[in-house]
Amino acid sequence: MSATQDVQAVPESWASALGPVLATPEARRLGGWLKAEEAAGKVIYPPRGTRLRALELTPLDQVRVVILGQDPYHGPGQAHGLSFSVQEGVKVPPSLVNIYKELATDCDVAAPGHGNLEHWARQGVLLLNNALTVEAGQAGSHQKRGWEAITDAAVAAVAAKAEPCVFMLWGSHAKKKALSVPGLMESHHLVLTAPHPSPLSAYQGFFGCGHFSRANAFLAEHGRGTIDW
Repeated sequence: MSATQDVQAVPESWASALGPVLATPEARRLGGWLKAEEAAGKVIYPPRGTRLRALELTPLDQVRVVILGQDPYHGPGQAHGLSFSVQEGVKVPPSLVNIYKELATDCDVAAPGHGNLEHWARQGVLLLNNALTVEAGQAGSHQKRGWEAITDAAVAAVAAKAEPCVFMLWGSHAKKKALSVPGLMESHHLVLTAPHPSPLSAYQGFFGCGHFSRANAFLAEHGRGTIDW
């Protein structure tokens, strides 16, 4: 799969929601730019074929929870297309360590010993980054290159769902992205906000936020089941 195809190969369940933005010149430029970056020898994470993994594992009609990240991890072998998640066998990053700590306190769920969150994604937890690629070793390097319009459309598509969903917004970037969707705060969805789980801010209100139990209580109340965290 080429870099250009990575941008265009949206899973069927998301196609109608994202089709209009993918047809724009900006989306085509993003695909061409990624192709040129790779042709110049730059290493880009996550690997081709995994950049839309969040959308593949969590079809639009199955979304129950949205957790937004900024951009993929930029170290070797870490990113695999899901926000905050790393592949098994890779050291669990500090932010995810703190997520697991809060989960243990909130729901008495022990950390699994790895950082792969695919089991969340398969239950309807959309683990979506703001930008879906990054240059190796260069955090934030693919911000404002065109991914944002695509991921904004994905967030808006969830917000437009009739079924109540939960938005977990951790940190200013996530809040800004989700709250740019008109009417989200006044909608039938549950919008939870907290500081980012990074070690720099986790003690400023992420720890103790109770988002995992609050999400499950809301989902159960609205007949949408619960997430096995």
